Amino acid sequence: MARCSVAVDPSRPFKPINIAVLTVSDTRDLSTDTSGELLAERVKAAGHRLAARALVRDEVPLITSRINTWIDERAADAIIITGGTGLTGRDVTPEALDKIKDKEIPGFGELFRWVSYASIGTSTIQSRAMAVLSRGVYVFALPGSNGAVKDGWDKILAEQLDSRNRPCNFVELMPRLREM
Repeated sequence: MARCSVAVDPSRPFKPINIAVLTVSDTRDLSTDTSGELLAERVKAAGHRLAARALVRDEVPLITSRINTWIDERAADAIIITGGTGLTGRDVTPEALDKIKDKEIPGFGELFRWVSYASIGTSTIQSRAMAVLSRGVYVFALPGSNGAVKDGWDKILAEQLDSRNRPCNFVELMPRLREM
């Protein structure tokens, strides 16, 4: 994969943000949630603050309630979800995000599938990874596998949530996200 010239500009200050991690799963609990743990570790290693971490079942009301609570409490600048993005009947994370979104960020899902293609080939077509903006907070939904978390964080979110990333990044937009 060819990459454009993206770089961390060392003359710009790093601005840590508050990131909440939500795992959506019917089969895991916090002790067996390897993808949520992996994501939480990467968030902290990058210098951000892990604002919260939770696990909910694959049910739209539970997912939307947890997200809305974090947004209402202003607990997070960004929420990253792992799980519930597949095609089975119980995979409902995208449907939950449809209920709370103000704006879609379609490029995230497109880019995730492009990045994921290098790792898992055409199986990436089964992912409904997506991102939305909800009341000024970024909400990113990744598949629940460790590989998907690595692809999504290492190859997309680590750069876009770094205020030093050039030519642009999500962090520099945060002060204006709630403008009308």
